[in-house]
Amino acid sequence: MAGHKMSPVAPAIELIDVSFTYPDGRVALRDINLSVAPGETLVIVGPNGAGKSTLLMSLNGLNRANGSLKIGGTAVTDHNLPEIRRLVGVVFQDPDDQLFMPTVFDDVAFGPLNMGLDVHEIRHSVEDALGLVGLAGFQERLSHHLSFGEKKLVSMASVLAMNPKVLVMDEPTANLDPRAKRHLLSILGELPQTKVISTHDMNAAYVLADRVAVIYQSELVAIGPPAAILTDEPRLLEYGLELPTILGTGRTWKTRET
Repeated sequence: MAGHKMSPVAPAIELIDVSFTYPDGRVALRDINLSVAPGETLVIVGPNGAGKSTLLMSLNGLNRANGSLKIGGTAVTDHNLPEIRRLVGVVFQDPDDQLFMPTVFDDVAFGPLNMGLDVHEIRHSVEDALGLVGLAGFQERLSHHLSFGEKKLVSMASVLAMNPKVLVMDEPTANLDPRAKRHLLSILGELPQTKVISTHDMNAAYVLADRVAVIYQSELVAIGPPAAILTDEPRLLEYGLELPTILGTGRTWKTRET
């Protein structure tokens, strides 16, 4: 897979005074200041309507926010959008919003094809991406015949095939059964990309995050390690959130130091 150059000293993501207002006047983001290190997993939590998805879609320019927003030192501007969208891969909550080709191969190959890769590079990119999500050999399967969990994985593979430096995911565990959820969390824990993940799944947030950011009423109101943010029940309740149920059960999906 082809790589992309990012400054070794620059944060993977840097937001300074980032704001976004919808055409109807609703403020979705207000003065967000945030830096994400290369390879870090930042999980964003908050109630519905807080601004989480708006923030995610601003990272690759789908929403054009005000303020300074940089990916690996490259500003998110109209001029730089093609490069930004090569650097930042977005996996939507509903895989049916992302999968539209007849076969799994066609869906995963769509991005590399539009990047101008040759046929051999495309084939290797598809094979590598499907291998990363545990779907090796699925190339000729019909996308619309897959289970919901399999579609989620194919939509992730379709983004990974373009070798992004930053992986953005909106509600990755939504509507998955427990086995599919564990499988997805295991995959995400192994991927080397910088990851920004929005979720209502507090267990997934605790398991995956290096840091957790809380968005409430369009503002970043808290950020820190999961063991600090996700164990503070009074503060979570203030922001319309709850403790992860995994706490105190003795169950873990991966080792986390606290």
